[in-house]
Amino acid sequence: MKHKKLLIGLVAAMTSAAAFAHHSFTATYNETETMQIEGQLVQFMFRNPHAWVHVMAPDENGEMQRWGVEWGGAGQLSGQGVTRESLKPGDTVIITGNPGRNPRDHRMRMRSLLRPSDGFGWGFEGENFD
Repeated sequence: MKHKKLLIGLVAAMTSAAAFAHHSFTATYNETETMQIEGQLVQFMFRNPHAWVHVMAPDENGEMQRWGVEWGGAGQLSGQGVTRESLKPGDTVIITGNPGRNPRDHRMRMRSLLRPSDGFGWGFEGENFD
């Protein structure tokens, strides 16, 4: 019985530590700046804790780069009308977001997304994530 209580305590401690392992957006992204990219969707990873959108778009020098755009988790996005079928490779998208602190990473934090072909969008009607 003593070992069982110890095991339960260890599992509880590890689980609570994982909940606090979430990274700081301020440490990763410059939240005082916004930027916009327009390009072709390469991959949409609809998952938790955060979904990711990968887009081929030009950088500030006009060179094509693969941008990684961090978004909310699948559970949160589902409640905001986004599903794993919402975006497909080849979609042209316009994304506005906070740039990553290291420009060489070509990384952003999603603030809004628009697919001009049909007007699908996110972030224009108060949707957000933390």
